[in-house]
Amino acid sequence: MIIALFPALLSVGGIEMAGRQTAAAFAAIADSNGWPYRFFSLNDAKGEHEAGAGEKRFRFRGFGRKKPQFVLASLQAARARPKIIFAAHPNLAPIAAAMRFFARDARVIVGAHGIEVWEPLPRIRRLALRRADVVVTPSSDTGRRLSVAQGIPAEKIRRVPWPLDPEMMELAQSPEQLPLPHEFPSGRVVLSVGRWAANERYKGADLLIQTFGELSNEFPDAHLVLVGQGDDLARLRALAQQSCAVRKIHFLTHLSRKELAACYAHAEIFALPSTGEGFGLVFLEAMAFRKPVIGAPFGGIPDIIKDGETGILADPKKPESLTEAVRALLSNDELRRKMGERAGEIVHTRFSFNQFQRECDSLLRAHERA
Repeated sequence: MIIALFPALLSVGGIEMAGRQTAAAFAAIADSNGWPYRFFSLNDAKGEHEAGAGEKRFRFRGFGRKKPQFVLASLQAARARPKIIFAAHPNLAPIAAAMRFFARDARVIVGAHGIEVWEPLPRIRRLALRRADVVVTPSSDTGRRLSVAQGIPAEKIRRVPWPLDPEMMELAQSPEQLPLPHEFPSGRVVLSVGRWAANERYKGADLLIQTFGELSNEFPDAHLVLVGQGDDLARLRALAQQSCAVRKIHFLTHLSRKELAACYAHAEIFALPSTGEGFGLVFLEAMAFRKPVIGAPFGGIPDIIKDGETGILADPKKPESLTEAVRALLSNDELRRKMGERAGEIVHTRFSFNQFQRECDSLLRAHERA
């Protein structure tokens, strides 16, 4: 039996999307082997739900943010003596550790995503992480930081990159059928996608606005499109109003999945100069549409972007580096085409859901070899 604990599975966000992908892969593996499984989600609405990734559906139980009930149900489920206990976030690691009291032979696996483990955690969470059999991370950088900040032995850390959402992969196959938002500008577009929140200013949307102001005269037919919501939007709109390129900077919010895909399809370049990404699923989305990407040489981004091959790594701490990267791609059609083609190839071969499921299968079966 597999018991998996998730913070949330139905809401929007990179961690939630990774959770759905993981749950779908675990369910597919369990079904193909005749293993029972139970999935619990702390923050989703109370009751039974269904979700999925691609064609694989799975059921789970939500607890409506009621942590005592969530903990009690997890401990009760552990009495069935599962072989695998998976906690999809370090905050849930202490619960997984407590479940071992009833399932002493269980193999405990904890997922760590990025910035939440880059600094030392509170003592109980840190100890629970150390007691896990395996801590899974999506990037090499987070693996290194886990070892240093949390004291996790390197041999306990395993990198399993997140995959591109199968739905987005499918949409990328027929981009001409996608509904483009009516606010999307005509002309050449540099696209960025993110959650524009005050506590996530490290994503660098303000730097893109600054860069675009510097390049607007050089590329008069180019536009910057920022897709996403968040409590920092008002500040970003104000910065755009102060820019000499104000008429070329556009904010799109509340887009459907298909409308977002259409934005990727009609952009020339994707850029997100973030310094705090544990991985960066939006880069994979853009690459699936064969777009060259610009990112920062921090966090998990270098695991995705091959500098000079699929895009450009530009240091946002040196604004001229970002400006030069955007200029280089806007001014060279052949460079954009080559990088975009290579980006598409890498996504389809290295970051597919099938590849992710194979990695998860190897992770789960390790207990048979232990």
